[in-house]
Amino acid sequence: MNLIEIPAAKLNPKEFIKEKVKEISDTVGDGSAITALSGGVDSSVVTLLGHRALGDGLKAYFIDNGLMRQDEPEGVARIFRKFGIHVEILDAREAFFAALKGIHDPEEKREAITQTFYKTVFSPLFKNSGTRYLLQGTILTDVEETVAGVKRQHNVLQQLGIDPQQAFGYGVIEPLVQIRKDGVRKVAKALGLPESVYKRMPFPGPALAARVVGEASPERIALVRKATAIVERELQNVKAFQCMAILHEDRFAGMKEGKREFGMQIEVRCWKSVDARTATPAWLPPRLQEKLARRITTGIPGVVSVTYNITPKPPSTMEAV
Repeated sequence: MNLIEIPAAKLNPKEFIKEKVKEISDTVGDGSAITALSGGVDSSVVTLLGHRALGDGLKAYFIDNGLMRQDEPEGVARIFRKFGIHVEILDAREAFFAALKGIHDPEEKREAITQTFYKTVFSPLFKNSGTRYLLQGTILTDVEETVAGVKRQHNVLQQLGIDPQQAFGYGVIEPLVQIRKDGVRKVAKALGLPESVYKRMPFPGPALAARVVGEASPERIALVRKATAIVERELQNVKAFQCMAILHEDRFAGMKEGKREFGMQIEVRCWKSVDARTATPAWLPPRLQEKLARRITTGIPGVVSVTYNITPKPPSTMEAV
C-alpha cells in the first residue's frame, strides 16, 4: 500500500472530516461497523467519524483487556455518552492475560495481543452480529515503524500483507492512515472532542504490556498501573508529548524501614516531540525528580529504585517494549 502523507501544516480538518465521513459511509453502505475505542485521540477521532457516517450503524466497544490505565473504561464511556454514543465495555481480561502468560520477548507479547484482539475477541463479535467492518485508528507513524521493523504495532495488518478478511473474517477501515499525531489532534479539535482528549498523551496499542519488561502478569501490570498514575499526576504540568513509567525485570538491592530489600525498579520517561518520529527527553527539575522517586518508592510496595531516561529517539524508542 503506497501511502501519501498529509502533513499537519497542510491539513484542512473540516475538509478531511467531510471526506472521511463520506468514505466510511460509501464503504459500509447499508451495513454496520464496529469500532474499538480505547480513549486515546486516534480511536476517539475514528469513533466520531464513524458515528457521523453511520449513526446507530456504528457499534462502539471498549475492550477491557486488563492492561489499561486506572479507571479507564468507565471514564471513556462517560465522555462519549455526551456525543450520543453508547460504548459497550467488554471484559476480556482473562483472554489477554492467558495469551500473555509466560511470554517475555517483546515481539511475541505484541503478537499475542494482536491475535487476541483481532481473533479471540473481535472475530466472534463480527460472526454473531453480521457486521463486516472494523473501524480503527491506525496512523502513518504506526505503519512506518512496523514496516521498518522498529516495533510491531498491533493495529498494522494490510501494510504487512495480512488480509484481515481472510485472517479474521472482516474488513478494516483506517481513516487516519495518511496523517500523524499532530494532524489527528487538529481533526479531534475540529470534531468537538474535549481538550482532555485531543491533548491527551499517546498511549500504546499494547497498553501497559508495552511498559513491562518481561512477562506482563496481572500483578506486574497492577504495579506499573500505580506507577503510571503517579507519573501522570506529578508531571501533568510539564510541557511534554508523552510521559510514562516502565517496570524493569531485574531486581535491585535497596533499603526500606532500615532493612535490606531486593526490590524492583521503575524507569520514568518524559518526551518532547511533535509526531513521535523523533524525540528528546524533557529535562525535569531535580526537585521534581526527587518527588517522583519518593512518591513511587513509598507508594508502591516492592519498588526500591527509580531512574530517568535521558536517551533521545533514536537510538531509543519512546516505549520500552
